[in-house]
Amino acid sequence: MTPALDERNRIRAAMDRILGGTPEHSNGALTIVALAAEAQVPRNALTQRHTDLRSEFYEKVCARGEMPDNEKRLRQQLRRPKELRGADAEQITQLKADVEALVGALHQSTVENALLRQQLADRAGVFRALPAQPRARDSADPELPGLR
Repeated sequence: MTPALDERNRIRAAMDRILGGTPEHSNGALTIVALAAEAQVPRNALTQRHTDLRSEFYEKVCARGEMPDNEKRLRQQLRRPKELRGADAEQITQLKADVEALVGALHQSTVENALLRQQLADRAGVFRALPAQPRARDSADPELPGLR
């Protein structure tokens, strides 16, 4: 399929209408898709055949100091992941500090356990009986008369 003879002229006229704020066939967004719709040409006319006009359009948009709509949308979409990444970095820092504290506590417990095992091994022959607990008396116990 060959491009229409006046395709470049239609694209330039569409560019002027979009940048002028008076679109007729598109939503007026500052995108290649809107430019193609405004010029009533296929999008690939701008992305493959007339790349110079595509570049010119973006240069004019940037020269006006405006950000293309698709770039605005992408920046908005990137804002949330950046916020989450910042929160994740704070959480990772806290978790690293927690790990260090837990490793220290585990090391201390291991040393104390080894010390207690050594003390137990050193006293292998020593046996110390704990004092006996008084038993609760049964109501049928013969030593307690009159409780029947």
